[in-house]
Amino acid sequence: MVLGGKSQQLLSKIATNDKHGENSPYFDGWKAYDRNPFHPTNNPQGVIQMGLAENQLCFDLIEEWIRNNPKASICTPEGLHQFRNIANFQDYHGLQEFRNAMANFMSKVRGGRVRFDPERILMSGGATGANELIMFCLADPGDAFMIPTPFYPGFVRDLCWRTGMQLIPVHSDSSNNFKITREALEAAYKKAKEDNINVKGLIITNPSNPLGTTLDKDTLKSLVSFTNEKNIHLVCDEIYAATVFSSPNYVSVAEVIQEVEHCKRELIHVIYSLSKDMGFPGFRVGIVYSFNDEVVNCGRKMSSFGLVSSQTQHMLASMLSDENFVTRFLKENSRRLEKRHDKFMKGLEEVNITRFPSNAGLFCWMNLKSLLKEPTFEDELKLWRVIIHEVKLNVSPGSSFNCSEPGWFRVCFANMDDETVDIALNRIRAFVGRETKKPLGMKRWQPNLSLSFSSRMFDETAVMSPHSPIPTSPLVRAT
Repeated sequence: MVLGGKSQQLLSKIATNDKHGENSPYFDGWKAYDRNPFHPTNNPQGVIQMGLAENQLCFDLIEEWIRNNPKASICTPEGLHQFRNIANFQDYHGLQEFRNAMANFMSKVRGGRVRFDPERILMSGGATGANELIMFCLADPGDAFMIPTPFYPGFVRDLCWRTGMQLIPVHSDSSNNFKITREALEAAYKKAKEDNINVKGLIITNPSNPLGTTLDKDTLKSLVSFTNEKNIHLVCDEIYAATVFSSPNYVSVAEVIQEVEHCKRELIHVIYSLSKDMGFPGFRVGIVYSFNDEVVNCGRKMSSFGLVSSQTQHMLASMLSDENFVTRFLKENSRRLEKRHDKFMKGLEEVNITRFPSNAGLFCWMNLKSLLKEPTFEDELKLWRVIIHEVKLNVSPGSSFNCSEPGWFRVCFANMDDETVDIALNRIRAFVGRETKKPLGMKRWQPNLSLSFSSRMFDETAVMSPHSPIPTSPLVRAT
């Protein structure tokens, strides 16, 4: 199309730019799975999805509650009398009973040590929408939020793509157990100021994705103190709060600010959802909880672009108000996560694969440095391609999480049944080799260890785009 002698772009810059962040190995692994998904009988040689942090361990408890509570749904004969009321327009505040139930549930997840005001709960379409909503409220295009590494790859899309803001990594590494230090925060903040970048805040995840660890109270107090001193916002992503399965217990920033003297609460915001804690990612229940009145007012108006459906609110209000069910679910969820975690960790230990100690989350941070030919990110991606295309496990390389050192991989263990876990562990054992307990180099991998793999070639220097077909790599051989 030509207008005034100049080409006129048909689509917007947002629609056509590459800031969505999906051109990374993290999302490419998903595409590899989608093209060849594992099924125990229909496709036993397919890719096992270990890159998706879903919690499917307590679906039986949910299904039991639904069978016993047909009135909770407007789609059953027992609940049909509520259909007209629920199907009609709901304002931006959402159903009062839903916000009350969510506030109580959030408090219960955090051990009842802090109470949440239903009037401060803002809804959005999952944590993805909630994260974007808070950025629209707090940052202008070009502004920045600092973020400790390693961090969830989807933040690039969720926080930056449509808002135009940017992320400033605050680097940490295994030498100090990936701790967020005041020195690293100060250095990142100073560098941003020298580069004339307007820093609007710090965003953290607690429990951590991908580390699977919880922040202690002293660290949280330090983060609150730092952001208060700089007069910048602190956004705490707490979507894994109920996935803690061993000590130390979970501490929320909402609890910590009660103990911080002269705390500027208007700078504190919490992101929450039911995607991880309850295993409801398809329900798209995202929550922004802000201690800032202006953010609440503005965010409520913005939430009109991503409200939770009234039918979903109606059912969840009933479910989350059932104290006996919630108590039982949280206890059993923690127990099953610990059991699955221990099972998977034991399988890794049998072949001398180490991992970062964790006490929460739906995944582990696996150390495969011993399998790298060279300690580089290039070799990390070579190893990842072998694991994806030959071993047929979708795990996520640390470089996609902005990790500062090569060789770390995130592997999810709660989105499958026990039988699939066993198959995944068998593939890992075959890959590493069963004849020795010592860490093995990739040269020991042979393609005839009870698994059949293709041998099509792949140009390892090519860049994988979200629109490209998923290639298959050759085996990477150590020398």
